[in-house]
Amino acid sequence: MNPPDPVQTAAPAPAARSSDPHQRYGKPAAGWRAALYAVIFESDTRKGRAFDLGLIVAILLSVTCVVLTSMAPVAQRYGDWLAAAEWFFTILFTIEYIARLLSVQRPVRYARSFFGVIDLLSILPSYVSLFLPGAHVLLDVRILRLLRIFRILKLTLYIQEYSMLGHALMASRRKILIFLSVVMLIVFLLGTVMYVVEGPAHGFTSIPTAVYWAVSTMTTVGFGDLVPKTDLGRAIASIMMLLGWGILAVPTGIISSEITYQRAQPDRPHRVCDGCLATGHEASARFCRSCGKALPPLA
Repeated sequence: MNPPDPVQTAAPAPAARSSDPHQRYGKPAAGWRAALYAVIFESDTRKGRAFDLGLIVAILLSVTCVVLTSMAPVAQRYGDWLAAAEWFFTILFTIEYIARLLSVQRPVRYARSFFGVIDLLSILPSYVSLFLPGAHVLLDVRILRLLRIFRILKLTLYIQEYSMLGHALMASRRKILIFLSVVMLIVFLLGTVMYVVEGPAHGFTSIPTAVYWAVSTMTTVGFGDLVPKTDLGRAIASIMMLLGWGILAVPTGIISSEITYQRAQPDRPHRVCDGCLATGHEASARFCRSCGKALPPLA
């Protein structure tokens, strides 16, 4: 009896996941779709880089047109030209969006991705404005398409720093949430005190109005539309202004300490908590250092 063929009995190896984020949309093997894919999604070629740089210029010009339209003197004089330019860019981006869907093998997956949703939102306001006047101002969402510049210029260092900042924010979210809760409590209490001290005679007509004043005073130095008139009220306002400086420093210190903690241990296994997404755990750790949830096993 012959031994079984190892090729037939061996379990199929799992397909390796591509490191290229655009490969998950499916690159056509050949034909005009493959050529179109290379131009639109790949910036390593001369045509692809020229397309991406031209797209950035078009995005900047289209956003500039939207900004100029909101200025009454400019819109009154050049309104027709700006409207024509706005529709020109809308049609141009519509063609580009359709071309992106045609050039991938899984267009639905691309349409549901982050950049796919942004691309769609960048053209919808113009069409919606045909039925809902004024919706065209939402075209400023096109500025988000400039995030592609990270891929075009190969700014991997900045992407790594962005990821580190994102992990630090997620790991510190519970501390920041508690801190903001305490701040809201202080603002509400001091706003109520100012309502009692100043009263409607000095513009503090209600507790919500006084809370608004407390928020603007603690985060900045007030807007000048509502100011205390009594000596006690001014003393409370002074304390809140000084307190605001300390409040601004607390979340910065929390996030900075988390980033320092991550950088100080670069060789630590990359174990991410499924609950709070905290990183930087010891190899022998069984529970998350932030939320206490059981950690996944090491790969």
